[in-house]
Amino acid sequence: MADIIHLLPDNIANQIAAGEVIQRPASAVKELLENAVDAGATEVKLIIQDAGKQLLQVIDNGKGMSETDARMAFERHATSKIRNIDDLFQIRTMGFRGEALASIAAVAQVELKTKRAEDETGTYIEIENSVVKLQEPVAAANGTSIAMKNLFFNVPARRNFLKSNAAETRHIIDEFMRVALSFPNIFFSLTNNGTQVYHLEKGSLKQRIVQVLGQHYNARLVTVQEKTDYLNIYGFVGKPDTAKKTRGDQYFFVNNRFIRSAYLNHAVMSAFKEMIPTDSFPLYALFIDLDPAQVDINVHPTKQEIKFEDEKIVYAFVQAAVKHALAQFSITPTLEFDLDPTIQSLDALNKPFTEDQQQAARSSDLAKNFSQRGQAHFINPTDKAELKNWKDFFEKNDESGNRQSATGNEQKEEKFESLLDKLKKQEGGGDYVPPVQQYTTPFAKQLVDDNALLFQLHSSYIVAPTARGFMLIHQQLAHERVLYERFAAATVGKSIPAQRSLFPVTLQLSASDAVLLMELAGDLNQLGYLIEPFGANAFVIQGTPADVSAGNEKLAIENLLEQYKHFSSDLKFSRREKLIRSLAWQQAIKPGTSLSLDEMRGLTTDLFKCAQPNVTASGNPTYIEFKKDYLEQLFKR
Repeated sequence: MADIIHLLPDNIANQIAAGEVIQRPASAVKELLENAVDAGATEVKLIIQDAGKQLLQVIDNGKGMSETDARMAFERHATSKIRNIDDLFQIRTMGFRGEALASIAAVAQVELKTKRAEDETGTYIEIENSVVKLQEPVAAANGTSIAMKNLFFNVPARRNFLKSNAAETRHIIDEFMRVALSFPNIFFSLTNNGTQVYHLEKGSLKQRIVQVLGQHYNARLVTVQEKTDYLNIYGFVGKPDTAKKTRGDQYFFVNNRFIRSAYLNHAVMSAFKEMIPTDSFPLYALFIDLDPAQVDINVHPTKQEIKFEDEKIVYAFVQAAVKHALAQFSITPTLEFDLDPTIQSLDALNKPFTEDQQQAARSSDLAKNFSQRGQAHFINPTDKAELKNWKDFFEKNDESGNRQSATGNEQKEEKFESLLDKLKKQEGGGDYVPPVQQYTTPFAKQLVDDNALLFQLHSSYIVAPTARGFMLIHQQLAHERVLYERFAAATVGKSIPAQRSLFPVTLQLSASDAVLLMELAGDLNQLGYLIEPFGANAFVIQGTPADVSAGNEKLAIENLLEQYKHFSSDLKFSRREKLIRSLAWQQAIKPGTSLSLDEMRGLTTDLFKCAQPNVTASGNPTYIEFKKDYLEQLFKR
């Protein structure tokens, strides 16, 4: 029988490896940008077309490659970063595995131009499916330009797996931002379909954070700086008012390499404990510098998951550094111990304390009480004391005028009067028998008519009597259901009318949020939001639905984008479904909002007109019904 085990050809082996290293265009962006940084570049330009599917090009002014190195760079496990096993424990460069270019060449058509400063001409190479098609000298600027065209042209299944252009562009922007934040001393630019999205000049770390995340963070950042013998921590955290509902603006870098660590994120969250809501996430960009021997980055090909030799001490340092920064800049609550200047002018401080005054103070009852053990709380009874009749607070007169104690065994049983009973009395007294109205939906017939005595509990719940007992309605969840069905109907039928603004509002967003808003613009128009592009990453809000109050248009759109990103990793929802769920949550009445009787009636009426009023779109109950027989069982009747 013939042998059946054999070595795979290089092109097949490279395609298999590419499945792990190059998962989408953003993966290639990360690898190529890191190579440019490792080459010592001071200027790096990223150009993409069709979300990187058609073209993805990185141009740098680094040291370039010789003709031999240019050809060797596309071989598997070929690298200039390490030479022996000891180098794995002293890695300071971004790349070291030697897999990226080989993987890219296996799934795309690649064109490379490179030239060293000491060479007269550069080298041009064309590679397709891991096969070199052309290699020749070429006139080129110092540095390297590598263009990746038609990604996954030879793997149709993988190409079909890619998301929409807007989604892939957002992933590319995310990778670009991470590398740009890591190296503020390098110029970066990003051009998407001929439009420059980012132009990041060299500067300080704070300047780079503001350039990338937005100018509105300029005065809302707190400096973190801690130096120890084991590690150094520096960077910035946002003030508590910058916290968002998503984790988008959270960056950890270890030796300038972006990492993901739920453990260290918990350290930052614990430092912000009781300063932000539990469902919010603070902004931070923190850099940890430590000996490379103390960390293992060779865990995953993406190099975003790492292992620390002593994870607990790193956690403690991060938590302490953030806490110290917040306290140092008076972000955490503090007690003010500064003396009021008016106190300085009091006689007790300015005039001498004579012997007679000291003797009089010592002989006072107050001084004696404090000097005697266990008497600091004691107050001597005097004729002037106003508390001599304190028992009157706990005694009341019965109908015959006799005093009756409200405590002890003599307590007289008092009839309990509920809030609902009080409301009935206010309606005119006597027994209240509301007329019953027939409703058209099977759910609505459980409620009484429009004259029902509804009342609000804890500014969060609506108590509504029914023919069989009563309902406890959660006002936010009920309103979410109403809005969800209204928005769902608008996306497939007649759109929600928009109220045009007399003075349109301009909205400036980050690049990734701008791409997201462009993707949602068509559906938002159906829902009453009239939004038009207004320059680079800017939009003008021409109109909003009537229920969005004037002056809150900008906040409404920003909150909508934040809520929408909650669903970004959930594959079971369509874009439209995510949008209407986000809008319903954002515009729903929040707990703690007081409602008038008419507002409560309107909400309950709208709820029971819904096709499915008992649950929200996410499956949470909108109300709980307490039937009369269940209530009687509770009281053992």
